[in-house]
Amino acid sequence: MKKIILLMLLTLSIGVQAQFKDHFKNKTLRIDYIHSGNSVEEYYEFDTLYAEKYWGGPKTNLIDKFNYGNYKFEVYDAETNELLYSRGYSSLFREWQATPEAESNDKAFDETVVMPYPKSPVNLVFYSRNKELGWDKEFILPLDPKTRDVKKNKQNKFSKSKIHYSGNPNEKLDIVIIAEGYTEGEMEKFAVDCERFKGYILESEPYKGNKDKINIWAVNSISEESGTDLQGDEIWKNTVLGSNFYTFGSERYLTTENMKSVRDVAANVPYDQIFILVNHEKYGGGGIYNFYSVGTSDNPAGDFLFQHEFGHAFAGLADEYYTSDVAVEDFYPLDVEPWEPNISTLVHFNRKWQNMVRVDTPVPTPATEEYENTVGVYEGGGYVAKGVFRPYIDCTMKSVKYDAFCPVCKRAIQRMINFYSE
Repeated sequence: MKKIILLMLLTLSIGVQAQFKDHFKNKTLRIDYIHSGNSVEEYYEFDTLYAEKYWGGPKTNLIDKFNYGNYKFEVYDAETNELLYSRGYSSLFREWQATPEAESNDKAFDETVVMPYPKSPVNLVFYSRNKELGWDKEFILPLDPKTRDVKKNKQNKFSKSKIHYSGNPNEKLDIVIIAEGYTEGEMEKFAVDCERFKGYILESEPYKGNKDKINIWAVNSISEESGTDLQGDEIWKNTVLGSNFYTFGSERYLTTENMKSVRDVAANVPYDQIFILVNHEKYGGGGIYNFYSVGTSDNPAGDFLFQHEFGHAFAGLADEYYTSDVAVEDFYPLDVEPWEPNISTLVHFNRKWQNMVRVDTPVPTPATEEYENTVGVYEGGGYVAKGVFRPYIDCTMKSVKYDAFCPVCKRAIQRMINFYSE
């Protein structure tokens, strides 16, 4: 029986990979566009198409099965209308929409998505989540790779290295660590920092048990100056990615709006996830689903920062804390179920971790010693103390604790690792 099952799985895998060969080349098509608007309106404007050398994503799991993110795009065969590829993602624009500034101003952000390079004409359909968390179709981009002006990405070619390699990038989770705020004379420091950060992920669960499913790359992207911008302190640095603290007025929120440069640098290797390592000692970072994650190199809590922010970007995990100041307001409407797998408003709790809660555990669950280390339904999360619930009393997504993901977060991470490595 085991041999029959293995043969069936092998046959299915070969069939799906044949579909990839029928429709795609083993390289990347990058679509750049401008996303603008305010707290209630948004607009899209197509920018540029780029052909990039590597495709690091899977050749089997081409259709997104998670339904995560504030946006998604789908790729359809122009002739048959067959769905060929899809991915969900989030962006800085959606976070900015929830800030007070967006109530009275418009702003534009550069955004990009990537997909395997199509062999024949396709239609790209872009969607945005509405307040009820359904999908609104925003625009359709017809794309014929033989007639469209597709540019070859020749920008920002830097040296690279494999710092953990377990096999074919199309069958592994590929993480690229990008140097930000490291000068040419600091590349040796970057190499040492990458080794340390490699340990932060591979020596913690559930990544530790999945080392054979993960590749980690490093790109030695050189900056003119060391460090990063600290706008609140009027410190400005000339760096390759233009990163900065004080994003949306939050001192510890470290990001970059220069997504084009991020993609340019990442394109030096095959990748699924981007981590930007910023050469600085200040506490801070950021993580946006299927966009990028970022953290500082020299803060004592760097191990936690890496895990926490990568949890956002890779597995779509939400913040479970509710006592810290944040830049966004009313980010989770209490009358709809959030898409993130580790928080709930109990509107559709059956879609979350209900099957992991014992029948004798009260709902909501009191955060008392009796229920320590128990999967339950604890009030407080998603930046608010009431109405949003988390699955554990404490977790890496709630407190500054390294290697402390709760069972629900571990399950979400494991599912995503499997998706990229199956």
